Amino acid sequence: MTPSDAASDPQIAALQAAAEQAQAELEAAQAQAALAAAKVKAAEAAAALAGAGITASGGAPGTAPASAPGEAPTTVVPSAAVAATAEPLATDALPADALTSDTIGPGPLGLDDVVRIRDGYVVHGPALEMGALVNGDPLPGVQVRIPLSVMNRHGLVAGATGTGKTRTLQGLVEQLSAAGVPVFAADIKGDLSGIATPGDSSPKLLDRTRGIGQDWTPAATPTEYFALGGVGKGVPIRATIAAFGPLLLSKVLGLNATQESSLGLVFHYADQAGLPLLDLSDLRAVLTYLASDDGKSELKDLGGLSGATVGVILRELITFADQGADVFFGEPEIDTADFIRLDPSGRGIVSLLEVPGVQDQPALYSTFLMWLLADLFNTLPEVGDPEKPKLVFFFDEAHLLFRDASKDFLAQITQTVRLIRSKGVGIFFVTQTPKDVPGEVLAQLGSRVQHALRAFTPDDAKALKATVSTYPTSGYDLGEVLTSLGTGEAVVTVMNEKGAPSPVAWTRLRAPEGLMSPTPDAAIDATIAASPLLARYGTPVDRESAREILTAKLEEANQAALAAEAELERQRIAAELAKQQAAADKAQAAAQRKADAEYERLLRKTAGTTRRTSTRSTSSSSKSPLEEILGSKATRSILTGVVEGIFGTRRRR
Repeated sequence: MTPSDAASDPQIAALQAAAEQAQAELEAAQAQAALAAAKVKAAEAAAALAGAGITASGGAPGTAPASAPGEAPTTVVPSAAVAATAEPLATDALPADALTSDTIGPGPLGLDDVVRIRDGYVVHGPALEMGALVNGDPLPGVQVRIPLSVMNRHGLVAGATGTGKTRTLQGLVEQLSAAGVPVFAADIKGDLSGIATPGDSSPKLLDRTRGIGQDWTPAATPTEYFALGGVGKGVPIRATIAAFGPLLLSKVLGLNATQESSLGLVFHYADQAGLPLLDLSDLRAVLTYLASDDGKSELKDLGGLSGATVGVILRELITFADQGADVFFGEPEIDTADFIRLDPSGRGIVSLLEVPGVQDQPALYSTFLMWLLADLFNTLPEVGDPEKPKLVFFFDEAHLLFRDASKDFLAQITQTVRLIRSKGVGIFFVTQTPKDVPGEVLAQLGSRVQHALRAFTPDDAKALKATVSTYPTSGYDLGEVLTSLGTGEAVVTVMNEKGAPSPVAWTRLRAPEGLMSPTPDAAIDATIAASPLLARYGTPVDRESAREILTAKLEEANQAALAAEAELERQRIAAELAKQQAAADKAQAAAQRKADAEYERLLRKTAGTTRRTSTRSTSSSSKSPLEEILGSKATRSILTGVVEGIFGTRRRR
C-alpha cells in the first residue's frame, strides 16, 4: 500500500493522528518534567551558592548578574553559618514563562494572581525569607520575603495557640541575627531559648523544607539571657526611679494631670536636695517626708503638696509594688546599649528576657517595655530609614501590654511606636488576635503575619470578620483561608521597599534552624555564668539613697527633739523646785516671825513680872528664894529655850 493509499484510508489516518497527538503529549510531559527537574537543580545550586557566599554568576558577593527577561533580581539573608557581614546574595525568582496554569497547581489563585504575588515580593536589597507561596501545594519558585530595610516599620505576628507563632518568631530572629541585626525578645514560655542550640534534623523536617525550597542546616544563634530584677534565669535588668522619670511613671500609675505635676515637683525637690531616687522605697520616703510637718516647709515656695494628692500617689505606688514592680527598680542600672551588640563574627546577639508569671504581673511587663523604648529613643541618634535596623524587638503575649492600660499609657505607647522608627528600631508584637492590639498601635505596623484563627463563638466570628476587613483585596476567600491554615502556615502581607503593602500571600513558612524546643537548663546556666554582663549587673548595689538620707535626717531631728524636750522637762522641774523652795522659805520666814513675836511677848511678859516683883521687893525687906531663882539670868535663858522649842522657832547656832 502506497502512502497515498494509506492517506486515503480514513481509519489509518485517524490512527496516525492519534499516535502523533500521543507523541506530542509525551514530549510535553517530558518537557515539563525536565523543567521541574531544572527548577529543583537551580534551587539547590542557588542554595549551595548562598551557603558559600557566592553570587549566582559565580563572581564576588557584590556582583549580581543582570536579570533575564521575566526575572527580577532579589537578595536573601545568608544562613546562620555565614558571617552576617556578607554582601547581599542574588537568587532567582521563577521566570514568568515557567508559570502556567499547570505549574501553579489547582489552588484558589489563578495564574494572574500568582504572577502578581511573585512580582510583589521581589526585593532588590537584603531580605528575610518567610517561605513559599501556597496555592493548594507550595510553589517553591514563588518566595515570600520581607525587605530588611522595612523591619523598622514594625509588624504583627498573630494566631491562635498552637499555630506556629513561636516558630515564626524564631525563624525571623535567626535571620535577623545572621544579617547582623541585634534582637531583643521576650521569652514568655521559654520556648524561644532553643535558638541558642542547633536544631535536630528529621526526614519529616527535611521533606517539608525541600518542598518550599529551603536548604535547611542546623545552626545556633548567639544568645544572651536576661531577667527582670534577677527574678528568673539571666543577667538582672534594673533601672532607677530617677532614670524612669516622673512623666513615664505618671503614665504607668495612671495619675491625672494634677497628680502628675505634683510628682514632677517631688522629683525636682529630690534632685535639688541631693536625694537619689533609686527604688520605690526612696520615692515613698520623699513623699512621706514632704507631707509631714517637718517637710511641708521645704516646698512652701513652690506651692507645696496637698495631703490628698500625696495619699493617692502613695496608694498607687503600693499597688504598683504589689504587682511585682519593686524588683525592677534599683542598681546597678543596665545600659540599654548592651542590647545592641554583635558577636565576633558579626552576627547580632539575641537578648532573651525571661518573664516568669507575667500573666500575674502585666504592669511589670508593660513598665519595662515603656522604659526600655523611652531610653532608646532618648539615647539613639536619628537615622531615618537605614538599610537594616539597629535593633528589632519582639514582644510575645502583647495583649498583656495593653490590658487595663490607661488612656495616657496607650497614647504613650502609640507615640513611642510612631517615633522610634526613625531611630532605626523595629517592634513586632506577637499575640493571638489583632484585636488584642489597640487600633492606634495596629495602624503603625507595616508587616503582618497572620496564622490560623479560630471561630468557635460569635465573638470569634466577629473578630475574624474584623481581621479580614483589614487586608488588601486578594484572590483568597480570607474568611475561609484564615480558619483552615495549617500549623506553620500564615497569611502574609508586608510593606515593600517603596512603602506600599505587598499582595496577600498564603505562605508555608520556613523552619527555624535552631532547636524547636527549650535549650537545656544546664546550657542556659553555663551561658549566663560565662556572660561578661553578669559581673557588671549580677550583684545588686544598695548605696545611700533618699530613704537612708531622710531616715538619718529624721532620726537626727528626733534626737534633737528629744534633747529639747528633756531640756524643757529639766527646766520645768527646776522651776517647780524653785517654786516649792520659795514657798518653803516663805512659810519658814512666817513661822520665824511668829516665833519671834511670841518670844517677844513672853519676854515682855516675863520682864513685866520681874519689874513688879522688883518693885515689891523694894518695898519688902528681902526676896524669897523662888523669886531669886526666877529672876536670875540663867532662868531667863532656860525659859527662852523652852518657848522656842515649843513653837519650833529655835534658831540654829
